[in-house]
Amino acid sequence: MPSDVCHGCRTSSPLPFDITMAFQPIFDIRTGSVFAYEALVRGVGGQSAGDVMAGVGPDMIYKFDQTCRVNAIELAGRLFAPDDDAKLSINFMPNAVYEPDACIRASLAAAHRVGFDPGRLMFEFTEDERMQNVPHVRRIIEAYRARGFTTAIDDFGAGYAGLGLLADLEPDMLKLDMALIRSIDTSSARRTIVAGVVQIADALGVKCIAEGIETAAELQTLREIGIRLCQGYLLARPAIGALPQAFLPD
Repeated sequence: MPSDVCHGCRTSSPLPFDITMAFQPIFDIRTGSVFAYEALVRGVGGQSAGDVMAGVGPDMIYKFDQTCRVNAIELAGRLFAPDDDAKLSINFMPNAVYEPDACIRASLAAAHRVGFDPGRLMFEFTEDERMQNVPHVRRIIEAYRARGFTTAIDDFGAGYAGLGLLADLEPDMLKLDMALIRSIDTSSARRTIVAGVVQIADALGVKCIAEGIETAAELQTLREIGIRLCQGYLLARPAIGALPQAFLPD
């Protein structure tokens, strides 16, 4: 019988601290419903994701990645309404996935324990540096898609997450980086770029999510461009261990 823990997690150093998750909704602004809740890692004392990540050494990444997944799913199992179809969006680092099928076993086991439909899982991935092993990441995406999971490139338009990565990986969704969204209502360059990305994504059958929305003017501009999935402080701030009260402006 295969182990529930992959080789990378078995040999990874244990985390010297505990974590929890905050949740932030992604809205469908056409229907006013929540499309997904993104799980964001936090320290149990309220420490930010940056503070938590600063304590994760290279020898801990496999254990950290799996701990975040399991923690997010277990919390979602308690917080999400069973008759709701909102997805649970989980961030992961591709270099923390040793072998896709083995690495997902603990997540599936957690979903089974808490009665959470694994078909509602969405995985966002991002890279701070140029991806060195694109075939490995594509293999992860293909394995996840075969299990019915949704996949997304996070921070699209920032750093190395660009059109070449979209062509190589063909995810289900793109999350447009907040640097493209900030002040889009007053920047013709940003409007043109985002509208072009949306057009390309539509042609590929890929949905776009705008993240980091902070003003009603930004939201209105995105609505005019045709983006319907939106996330940001204007709509709801992350809530630690809870689903936040959401506000969708008229």
